[in-house]
Amino acid sequence: MGSAFVAPPRRDIAAWRTSSVLLHAGVRFPMGCSYGPGYRPRTLREVRERMACARRAGEPFARALVRAEAP
Repeated sequence: MGSAFVAPPRRDIAAWRTSSVLLHAGVRFPMGCSYGPGYRPRTLREVRERMACARRAGEPFARALVRAEAP
């Protein structure tokens, strides 16, 4: 996942599902010199919305999931 990944609480099933989707889409959490990994969706709703937009636009899921602004 990367050095900037912070694991959700053990009992937060929704957060683990979100992390799983990000992992399987190829999203990583690299740590830069003075900034963190950038935007990453925190809820399954955000993930679903961005994946639907990516399907419509023909954009790769990994790119749609890490963009700061939603399309």
